[in-house]
Amino acid sequence: MANENVHANHRSRMKKKFLDAGTLEIFEQYEQLEMLLYYACPRKDTNGIAHKLLNKFGSFSALCDSPINTIMECGVSEHTAILIKMIPEFTRIYISDKHNNANKIIDLEHLGDYFLPKYIGKDSEEVYLLLMDSKGKELFFGSVARGSFTSSEMPVRKIVELVMNYNAHTAVVAHNHPSGVAFPSKEDIIITKNLITTLDLIGSHLIDHIIVADNDFISLAESELTGSIFYLKDD
Repeated sequence: MANENVHANHRSRMKKKFLDAGTLEIFEQYEQLEMLLYYACPRKDTNGIAHKLLNKFGSFSALCDSPINTIMECGVSEHTAILIKMIPEFTRIYISDKHNNANKIIDLEHLGDYFLPKYIGKDSEEVYLLLMDSKGKELFFGSVARGSFTSSEMPVRKIVELVMNYNAHTAVVAHNHPSGVAFPSKEDIIITKNLITTLDLIGSHLIDHIIVADNDFISLAESELTGSIFYLKDD
């Protein structure tokens, strides 16, 4: 009982410190993780657990990006590991929702910045599609494929159907290189050329293909390797 009272008092002080400051930035990283773990380990000393996890993985982001089974190898429960794994997912949901506006005009000069948050915490390939009308207003945004793919496996048919359903004037696709760099492969260039040709046949234009890797991206429309194959963004 005495230990529980000590933990309870410590948690109360930590929570009050957060409420008074209004931010987690005043805490050390192990303290930030310690507080998160309060809600998975209601009766344990989460300070020690936080130190153990950060010593093992090196950083909070590396911890969150690790497989659940690997996290559990540090002695935490599946319940706790799931909470940790949900952090990148909720981060991505929060950012997407915060900036979501069905009536917004997309800033075509910063398409990479638009897609970058969508890949927070993604450890496998995923293709996103953005469709717009002739004025640059967003008509559709969503994931159209997951997992590794080649030019023959790109969901061209699904993209065409969505373009036709929304009567989209312009389209942008993006995908990520989870374990690589934001540089187009030969396959990426083939995929891009195929999409440009296919959408042109139905009166729509692919204006960019964004490749994301970690916290970096490249716009193929602005790349010297492929830029000449795209329609100009202000056409």
